[in-house]
Amino acid sequence: MRWISQEWKDYEVLDASGGERLERWGEYVLVRPDPQVIWNTPRSALQWQHYDARYVRSNTGGGRWSDHTLPERWQIRYKDYLTFNVKPMNFKHTGVFPEQAANWDFIREKVADAGRPVRVLNLFAYSGGATLAAAAGGAEVFHVDASKGMVAWAKENAAASGLSEARIHWMVDDCAKFIQREIRRGRRYDGIIMDPPSYGRGPGGEIWKMETSFYPFLEQVVKVLSDRPLFVIINSYTTGLAPSAVAYASDTVFAREFGGKTEAGELGLMVKATGLMLPCGATGRWTP
Repeated sequence: MRWISQEWKDYEVLDASGGERLERWGEYVLVRPDPQVIWNTPRSALQWQHYDARYVRSNTGGGRWSDHTLPERWQIRYKDYLTFNVKPMNFKHTGVFPEQAANWDFIREKVADAGRPVRVLNLFAYSGGATLAAAAGGAEVFHVDASKGMVAWAKENAAASGLSEARIHWMVDDCAKFIQREIRRGRRYDGIIMDPPSYGRGPGGEIWKMETSFYPFLEQVVKVLSDRPLFVIINSYTTGLAPSAVAYASDTVFAREFGGKTEAGELGLMVKATGLMLPCGATGRWTP
């Protein structure tokens, strides 16, 4: 299965070739490396010669932005309900994963259609796209990330989206420890979203490894689902982890407890120059 985010107006993949993608973020054009782009097609788009910044990898790891003519930040909008502050960062990131728009729409619609108060938990929540989508649908949202800077960035995005007064609880915390405390408190959630890293460290030095930490984590997360859950969304950008593996792990935990099924597949973006879909990670959506 594929979910393609193709309703953007402020973002598009202009072309992709030779390990790089050429993107328009509002009025600015960036070139960024992408390991999925293993083909080498002609670079016919004019913006390959007229971009605003290019991220160049270093032979020793990391990299830097070259030919940099960008402001410190600028904004892009998705549909009529989300606005993001774009900031070019180290390790090629901009603070927005545009392919996640397919999930944002799913989350917003599920919450809005529930016809009852909904509480959503967003774990490893990054700059808050899913948090804001849930809040826009009317949910009370708990946003958890180990990075103080990313939580601050998510708050900025909430303000830009007109959601400063929404019921969002912002927490800088280790997600595994947070879940354990929620189990003890007896707090329950109707929807859970998670975007676990391949590898990471919590604010107290806690180590997360996808291959050893993920499944035990799911077995704890299921304990904080409400009696009438709406969804669980699991995103993965871990190289080599197939969508079917995400679905199997999800069904083993959530379907065993509540029934239902996980739909899993690739998130993708259309490439304007070729009409092909650029694969951008795996996602699984469990619904009861």
